[in-house]
Amino acid sequence: MKRFILVISLMSIIVANPIEANASQMPCSVVLEPVDKNLKNAKGVALIYKVQLNPPSAARTNISILAVHLPQPSSYGNYDSYEGFASKPGEISWRFKLYPTPEDSPSWAGRIDSITSEIKNVNVQVRLSNARTEKLGPSVLTNKVQSCD
Repeated sequence: MKRFILVISLMSIIVANPIEANASQMPCSVVLEPVDKNLKNAKGVALIYKVQLNPPSAARTNISILAVHLPQPSSYGNYDSYEGFASKPGEISWRFKLYPTPEDSPSWAGRIDSITSEIKNVNVQVRLSNARTEKLGPSVLTNKVQSCD
């Protein structure tokens, strides 16, 4: 009976611990949700994992984004593309171009392979962009990665 109580106590600590509950091991992913709730079909996903680049070097973290059913960037004003944007607020950010597929209503995809920072409390977004001026616009899709080690 004492073992049963010990096991139940240990399991309740593990389940109730919010840090462990939000931790994920690589690879991990997060669904990107629309900022504007009127964009009912717009969704995205970010895949996060370790990559080994050539020539052989220390492993880096990759963030790959796929976004679907987005409006034409120009419908928001002076924008012509989308970019992936990830940030650890107050520390570092990364931005990378998303490329459209050739369909009439394209999907947008892109990646960055050079991240050396720990992926913890990272905001991942799909943002509007003007390729000519390199101006980054507001977020269209977003979510937060609590932890991905």
